[in-house]
Amino acid sequence: MPSAPNTKAPLLIEESEVQSTAIRAQGAGGQNVNKVSSAIHLRFDIPASSLPADVKARLLALRDKRITQEGVLVLKAQSHRTQDMNRLDAFARLHDIVNSVATPARVRRATKATYGSRQRRLEGKSQRSEIKTLRARVVD
Repeated sequence: MPSAPNTKAPLLIEESEVQSTAIRAQGAGGQNVNKVSSAIHLRFDIPASSLPADVKARLLALRDKRITQEGVLVLKAQSHRTQDMNRLDAFARLHDIVNSVATPARVRRATKATYGSRQRRLEGKSQRSEIKTLRARVVD
């Protein structure tokens, strides 16, 4: 199947590059939440990963509180009752974050305002000025 010209295949992350730890989930859940470690704590070391250098740089440039000073992305998944579902959820979120920066942002090119937009802006300013002038005290 041919791919579109400017689309890249999603980046794949090997499981060996990700540390996942089972922990006890927080919140309501009765005895199950106290007995079973069903939440997943996922740690992905960005600088030590096999991702391309430009993707690493864009990931580290994200202003995300889940990325530590050392460049480790930490995700916690606890929305499902089973450990396997939480693990899949955490990996899916990790892939979403990495693939969101896989393609560089388009460069913005500065353009001039059109003649019509400038005219509309000036017309709006003059209408507003007229309204404010009519509010003033009438002097005979």
